[in-house]
Amino acid sequence: MRFPEKVSKHIINWINEYLKNSQINGLVVGVSGGIDSALTSTLCAETGKKLICIEMPINQGKDQVSRSKKHIDWLKSKYPNVSSKLIDLDNTFDSFVKSVPENNSYEHELSLANSRSRLRMVTLYYFSALNKYIVAGTGNKVEDFGIGFYTKYGDGGVDISPIADLLKSEVYSLAKFHNINEEIINAKPTDGLWNDNRNDEDQIGASYDEIEIAMFNDHKSERDLSERDKEVLKIYKSFNSSNRHKMLPIPVCKIPKDYI
Repeated sequence: MRFPEKVSKHIINWINEYLKNSQINGLVVGVSGGIDSALTSTLCAETGKKLICIEMPINQGKDQVSRSKKHIDWLKSKYPNVSSKLIDLDNTFDSFVKSVPENNSYEHELSLANSRSRLRMVTLYYFSALNKYIVAGTGNKVEDFGIGFYTKYGDGGVDISPIADLLKSEVYSLAKFHNINEEIINAKPTDGLWNDNRNDEDQIGASYDEIEIAMFNDHKSERDLSERDKEVLKIYKSFNSSNRHKMLPIPVCKIPKDYI
């Protein structure tokens, strides 16, 4: 990224302008210990507006919990407008799991993984409504508009998306510019929704760097690509196609006027 300071100021000003126009005085961000939520919460803190950082562990790996806590402690030491809440959702999620039929299929495990994300969304909006704040999303451009790698009405359920026009590589650049914890920057990206702590690359089958290249290679002839580039382009197109429903407005059945 050539101008991280300009990009950072632009995003901060954009958030402030949105808050001003909406007559809202605060933000809520879910902090997971990952780089996207770390950057988003930092940019929100930079606005000077009230920010509540919410930790929402659900049978989480200790390393993710540790990174999340360190980042929030760093934010609170640097920005007086930042406060935090720790909402342990273990029992709530475990109770939900016991309430649904047992099933050994992958679809069942995926549904439970997405349910974790949706439970967190409910929690964020509880604090949002309680304080009359808005929820700031943490999705980047690759996830939100490239491969749709997020949970519909989970981490995709937000009011504003400050970093959704940043590629993952640009997220890393801005994170370094803001001196975000090296432990977070060096950690393998993960959505934290699975009991086996699989990371994003395990699920996607390609790294974010590779997916970014595929996004720009989408218009090229495959004969100009390496075998690996072809493989990643196929992965990208598959995710982009199957998750298109997340990226488009909800279809509305329009009633012909002469029917009414």
